[in-house]
Amino acid sequence: MKKSFTLSTQHSVLYTHYLTRVFALTLGCFVLCTLPAGALQENAKTCETRFPLSKCVNSVTQLVSQIARTNVIYLGETHDSAKDHENQLKIIQELHKRNKKIAIAMEMFQRPFQNVINEYLAGKITEAELVKQTEYEQRWGFDWNLYAPIVRFAKENKIPVLAINTPSEITRKVSRQGLESLTSEERKQIPPFSEIRTSPEEYRKMVLAAFEAHQSAGHGNSKSAERFFLAQVLWDETMAESIANFIKTNRDYQVVVLAGQGHVVYDYGIPSRVERRLSGKQITQHSILLSPPDDDSLPSNKQIADFIWRQ
Repeated sequence: MKKSFTLSTQHSVLYTHYLTRVFALTLGCFVLCTLPAGALQENAKTCETRFPLSKCVNSVTQLVSQIARTNVIYLGETHDSAKDHENQLKIIQELHKRNKKIAIAMEMFQRPFQNVINEYLAGKITEAELVKQTEYEQRWGFDWNLYAPIVRFAKENKIPVLAINTPSEITRKVSRQGLESLTSEERKQIPPFSEIRTSPEEYRKMVLAAFEAHQSAGHGNSKSAERFFLAQVLWDETMAESIANFIKTNRDYQVVVLAGQGHVVYDYGIPSRVERRLSGKQITQHSILLSPPDDDSLPSNKQIADFIWRQ
C-alpha cells in the first residue's frame, strides 16, 4: 500500500535449514501458493475480481511507470519460483534505467555478512567465494541460480546489495527459548526488544494458522507456535530496521526489497515496520506480489498489496 512516511554442529545446521524452509514455505504456501499451470488462464480472468483493491499487472513497463518514484519497493516472491526471480530482475533493470541510485535489500543474506557482499561487489572475491563465505547454502538454501543473475547485475552496475535478515542462530534460539534467552552479544545483532512488536493481531492469526497447518502433520505445540510467530516477527523487525537505517543515511536512494510474500502481504510484516521507523519522513512505499495468492479465504475488503502480477 502506498504510504507517506546444545545441538551438534551438524544437527544445528540441519535445524537452521529446516527452520528457514518452514518459515519460507509453510507460511508462504499457506497464504500465497501460486496456481497450477492449468489454472493460469482462469487466474488471468479473476485477479481483478478476487483482489479488487489491488492493481493486477503483467507488464514490467506498465508497473515501473507507476512505481518509478517510490522510495521503497517490495517485490514479494515465492522463493522457489524461477518466474518470480526473472521478473524481479526485469523490474530492477527497468528501474535502474530510470534511476541509477538504487539499492537491493535481500532477505536471503544475513546481516553479519554485509562485508562479504561488499567485497564481492568490489571485485575482491569471486561469486563462489561469496556463496561460501556468506554461508548461503546453510543459511538460506534455495537454489543459488535463482538469485545469481540479480546479484551479478548489481555487481556489474555498482548497485549496493543489503544483507538485511536475522542471523539463523538467533532465530533458532528465539524459536526454541524466546527472546529473553539471548545473550547481551546476541542482542546487539537484532533491534532493541522495545522495537520487536507482535501486532497486529491479524498477522499473528495468519502466521499461527500456517503453523497449525504444519502442526497437523505432527509437528509442534501451542508454545512452539507462539515462538514460531515471535521468530517470524523478529525477521520482519530486523529486516525493517536494516532498510530504515539505510534510508536514513541514503535519502536519495530507492530501495528494492526482495522478500517472501509472507513478509509483505497486507503490510503486516516489513512495510509497516519500516514506516514506523521512518515516521515523520516523507517517503512512499509500494508492494508487489509476483504471483497471485491462491487462497480464497483471504479477506478482499483489505488491500493485500498495491500490485499483483497477473500470470
